[in-house]
Amino acid sequence: MEIKFINRATNTIETENPPGEALMRFLYQNPIGKRVVLPIAKQKFVSDWYGKSMASSASKKRIAPFVALYRIDMSEAEKAVDDYTTFNEFFYRKLKPGARKIHEGLVSPGDGKILVFENVTDVGDFFVKGEKFTLSSFLQEADLAARYANASMVILRLAPNDYHRYHFPYSGVPSRSEKIDGAYYSVSPISLEENFTKVFSENKRELCRLQTEEKGEILIIPVGATMVGSLNATYQPDTRIEKGDEMGYFAFGGSTVVLLFDSTAFHLDKDLLENTKNNLETAVKMGERIAW
Repeated sequence: MEIKFINRATNTIETENPPGEALMRFLYQNPIGKRVVLPIAKQKFVSDWYGKSMASSASKKRIAPFVALYRIDMSEAEKAVDDYTTFNEFFYRKLKPGARKIHEGLVSPGDGKILVFENVTDVGDFFVKGEKFTLSSFLQEADLAARYANASMVILRLAPNDYHRYHFPYSGVPSRSEKIDGAYYSVSPISLEENFTKVFSENKRELCRLQTEEKGEILIIPVGATMVGSLNATYQPDTRIEKGDEMGYFAFGGSTVVLLFDSTAFHLDKDLLENTKNNLETAVKMGERIAW
């Protein structure tokens, strides 16, 4: 399975070569990997251990080869490659002020590959394998799930080589993050094809309710993944924020941010809907418009 996506800037199809692809295929597609190794790999202690190793001074030597291999544009970052003391510090690096333009409408909360659904009921049809996806299992709150039963859903997947801070997609007043404990399945497309329901029903995640003035409530749910040491909220709850303000960051690993909102409040951009219907993610940057 080649991992293809749409480069929105050029409107061309490109192929993603994710870090650790061979390992992901072994864990999620090989019978031995799935039955013997995966049950261990998804455990919290494995991600914690790897996260700590990426926070050691010895991990610094991994930065320059990683940047070169994945052609990461470090001109956007606050620091030069040699100024980071650990790989994790580089991984959740900050960008220079103004490195991302904040557009009108609802914007992407981060850099990554995006899928959009006008109605959450369409999500299960996109991911063919696995058990049925339900909002109640994802949100862990029956009343909230019922309220968002016909909401629009956005899934932003961050690969390990992406910028790993996430931001508010709209202005408003955010609640305190509600933590939902769980496992650490990978969010790689290789894993999602086989385990979408498990990833979004079992992985560790946090739920923030963003109350906007004119668009109602938006749910923002950062989801952890294999080798993600932690989810780190950096915002002040119950205090007004502006669109594009930082919300938090992921420590080492690929991760996901999910948005849920009233389908009548925003109209998802047509190109994103079309690409999703064609089974293709779209590469977007933080601050880029995804709905209006």
